[in-house]
Amino acid sequence: MDKRWPEGIGRHVLPVTDSTNAHALREAPALQGPAWFLGLEQTAGRGRRARAWASPRGNFYGTLLLFPKERADQVALRSFAAALALREAMASLTGLPEAFALKWPNDVLLNGSKVAGILLEASSSGAGVQALAIGIGVNLIAHPDPSMIEPGALPAVSLLSETGLRITPEGFLDALAPAYARWEALFTAQGFAPLRAEWLAHAARIGETIRARTGKDTFHGVFETIDSQGNLILATASGPMAIPAAEVFF
Repeated sequence: MDKRWPEGIGRHVLPVTDSTNAHALREAPALQGPAWFLGLEQTAGRGRRARAWASPRGNFYGTLLLFPKERADQVALRSFAAALALREAMASLTGLPEAFALKWPNDVLLNGSKVAGILLEASSSGAGVQALAIGIGVNLIAHPDPSMIEPGALPAVSLLSETGLRITPEGFLDALAPAYARWEALFTAQGFAPLRAEWLAHAARIGETIRARTGKDTFHGVFETIDSQGNLILATASGPMAIPAAEVFF
């Protein structure tokens, strides 16, 4: 795996920040191009649905800030590019490619448990996206206590606990940034199709029955695929169902 820093991408290391996503979006108006922001410590990290994200020192908290040109629905597909880059970086650093799987919509699993998550946030410009923050959290050396995890959700692990490898946040960024740059180049050149195919090749629980919980409803069905828009496709008793956003439980 080529770990050279991608050309034209800024690199900012922050000793302490509230949230790398929030920091990146604040900095966006002053930037001339894309940039990575690495926070060595976060004081107000957050995950999906504004949940607090525990941020002990030594784990990875990073955000890639981009200025995309596509429609908003296409911009959101970069969560799959981020997942693929995360898996690639972890497989390269550990030498354990078979240990990592991808969980829809935006988690990476190690030995079946959650090791990383992705959160996309954006600032808007009219009907489009002005700046996109791709936030990534990785349990490098520590993971949440089981008491902090929602009932029914997958347990959490760290790279250290599962592999014995101690990787620094800076070292992880050096592997992640070039991995993401390759998937970004493929996405901008060829669209979502090649990313979809690779994501499905590493997806967890395809062909198995899962639960998908939206805002108020829970659906049960067999995880068949994701479609060309990144929607989860469930085979249910009433036929195929496309779900654009949900919490998934195994």
